[in-house]
Amino acid sequence: MRTWYLLSVWIHLLGAIVWIGGMAFLGAVLVPVLRDRSFDRVRTAMLYRTGLRFRWIGWIVLGLLVATGIANLGFRGFTWADALDGSLWQGVWGRLLAWKVGLVTLVLGGSALHDFYLGPLAARVLDEHPHTPRAERLRRTASYIGRVMLLLSLAILALAVLLVRG
Repeated sequence: MRTWYLLSVWIHLLGAIVWIGGMAFLGAVLVPVLRDRSFDRVRTAMLYRTGLRFRWIGWIVLGLLVATGIANLGFRGFTWADALDGSLWQGVWGRLLAWKVGLVTLVLGGSALHDFYLGPLAARVLDEHPHTPRAERLRRTASYIGRVMLLLSLAILALAVLLVRG
């Protein structure tokens, strides 16, 4: 049983690394590089295609994070009944876990909004009408949501550290 628990924790950590690292790469490396004037003609397509590539990886990773998070609680002796009757959420540890679950829910919702609606809409409008106020507003909003998802993910990571080491 301990081997399965350690494997689940390892997959959970690896998933967090891929998720946060991928978002950090997009925001800290790819987007600044694409701001160079030499990429004007391919900027939108390059960012959109890179986002599509990361999207399927990201959603697989998010699914693994949720599954291994639930499994890790089970390996630690918690059940669905504990979550439903509220005993899981008691004490400092339980409240930290509740915050983590709440932030995970926000990241899932915000990422779905970004990946399946706002990002594709922004890319389409930027491609069809690149220099309009609407295109700029959609680009900024999609960028803002991506940054907020990264910050929320970093907060989730901080809570995870507190749960196991705090």
